[in-house]
Amino acid sequence: MVRTLNLGILAHVDAGKTSLTERLLFAAGVIDTIGSVDRGDTQTDTLALERQRGITIKSAVASFALGDLGISLIDTPGHPDFIAEVERVLAVLDGAVLVISAVEGVQAQSRILMRALRRLAIPTLIFVNKIDRAGADCAGVLTQITDRLAPRAIAMGAVQGEGTPAATFTPYDRADPAFPAVLAEVLADRSDAVLAAAVDGTPLPYGRLRAELAAQVHSAEIHPVFFGSAITGAGSAELVTGLRELLSPAPADPDGPLSAMIFKVERGPAGEKIAFTRVFSGTIRVRDRVASGAGREGKVTAIRVFGADGEAPAPSVQAGQIARIGGLAGIRIGDVIGARPPAAREHRFAPPALETVVIPERASDRVRMHAALQLLAEQDPLINLRRDEVRDEALLSLYGEVQKEIVQQTLAADFGIAVGFSETTTLHIERPVGSGAAVERMGEEGNPFKATVGLRVDPGPAGSGVAFGLEIEPGSLPRAFIQAVEAAVRESVRQGLRGWQVTDCMVTLTHSGYVPPPPTGWSKYSSSAADFRNLTPLVLMTALSRARTAVLEPVHAFRIEAPAGALGLILPALARLGAVPREQGLAGSECVIEGTIAAAAVHRLQLQLPPLTGGEGILECGFDHYEPVSGAPPARPRSGPDPLNRREYLLHAARRVRAASG
Repeated sequence: MVRTLNLGILAHVDAGKTSLTERLLFAAGVIDTIGSVDRGDTQTDTLALERQRGITIKSAVASFALGDLGISLIDTPGHPDFIAEVERVLAVLDGAVLVISAVEGVQAQSRILMRALRRLAIPTLIFVNKIDRAGADCAGVLTQITDRLAPRAIAMGAVQGEGTPAATFTPYDRADPAFPAVLAEVLADRSDAVLAAAVDGTPLPYGRLRAELAAQVHSAEIHPVFFGSAITGAGSAELVTGLRELLSPAPADPDGPLSAMIFKVERGPAGEKIAFTRVFSGTIRVRDRVASGAGREGKVTAIRVFGADGEAPAPSVQAGQIARIGGLAGIRIGDVIGARPPAAREHRFAPPALETVVIPERASDRVRMHAALQLLAEQDPLINLRRDEVRDEALLSLYGEVQKEIVQQTLAADFGIAVGFSETTTLHIERPVGSGAAVERMGEEGNPFKATVGLRVDPGPAGSGVAFGLEIEPGSLPRAFIQAVEAAVRESVRQGLRGWQVTDCMVTLTHSGYVPPPPTGWSKYSSSAADFRNLTPLVLMTALSRARTAVLEPVHAFRIEAPAGALGLILPALARLGAVPREQGLAGSECVIEGTIAAAAVHRLQLQLPPLTGGEGILECGFDHYEPVSGAPPARPRSGPDPLNRREYLLHAARRVRAASG
């Protein structure tokens, strides 16, 4: 079997990421003509909206061979509004290429992406693109990379004629008088052998240095920097050589226990779900019955593997490969098949910080709109579709205004539904302040359900999400009922005491009880999963009320570069917006200000900066942390049955039970 390297191409928007993908496909002989983002004929931007706007919205997979190495290349969106697509891809990568523009240099999204790549220890090469463009500054960009992205980055060659169409890239090699010494100096930081040779004054052979470079790249300790132009092809051959020599597939055992992850879901021609799946261990075959992480089981009906010869039907997909799998109707993005892979971590990036209500222009389209939004939520779970049953409204979580425009255009183009939006508002979160517990027992007054549920809520570390644990006796409660409790917990924490998502907590099942079925089988007097699903929200909200929650708002870190003379205007404006400058300084004719600002004030800062700086101010901004709101905590209207209002909740549950049985 050909070894497969699953490679991600990541970048800030307009750095030339998709153009580089086209260049690599052309160099491998997959395509005869290089597509253009401007013309809308690239291989990976296949959506009509992608071609119309000239940006990548959805991740796409292409494959090709480099000798005996198969490459499954995943092109990801560069616009920050679609960072969720990148988040899902990171879990399945063996390596990455981060693309930086030689003209614009390191940008806000570049820093966010590199932080995630380094945090996850994904081996990463850096490609500085657009060396042929006027204004290219390769030396300056290299300094930005070492200052802002990766201190241990090393240039792999030199650029000649930068800023002109004839710009070229010449790689350093063993014949270069300075490069082996520079390479040894950088590698010595993490290699005792290289350090010892340097101390002894005995230079290591160049082959040993290259092998040590590959080892440190593999452990994500160093980041080689290549230069070139995706348009002219300069530097592309050298980058390909770097891919072959410095990146390697992760170990894969096709005979091991099954472990796979679904990172993308799309719909086929007949509306069927198709799962883009990376297999880490084991093998999935056509006609296999597999269960996802949520317990949903399906039968595999078709497999198309991305391999050295492109995408093709196959009877199976093995460890190390990516495939499109059909037949798994119940799957969702992020589902795990078999054992959970080591890369399956959550929240590599901040969750969406904005929310809006989607409003159909024609009231008669409301039902169709809800159905269409459900399909979009399958492809992007982080939009966190929420339906307010009382007001019959659909609410979406968003990263930004461009994402809202894409939703609007998608609904119009694909479903024929015209919609508008309410004003975008900031999404807060709730965190438990202390611990709280509650129990509802069968037969006690006020509990009409054939179930006993006890829950305890404890605070968790920031960024930990919601964990679910058990303190009941093993075997004391059927697995299906435990799953029902956990599902109800995860649904209920979407709306806390003040209506915001509750996070960073541990919810533990402490008490349980049920009515077993008689020997003859199930009866209406036995407990059911529905009893546990209906009771759990009441218990959880009581426990959460006793723990109490704090409401927190998202806070962004910012960096402003502007003319030095504008410093006296910028600082008062930041104070009026409630921003907190942490560092400020002058560098020649420029000033640099870094600090934090509430997410709700970012848009106003974006509007105010140009007139304050004569249009020369540059703002980098990205989520940094949550902090408690000052003053009275804001509340969000609740949607659906409210377990904080016991009487109305029980009436709604009774109606639901009657409807299900009738």
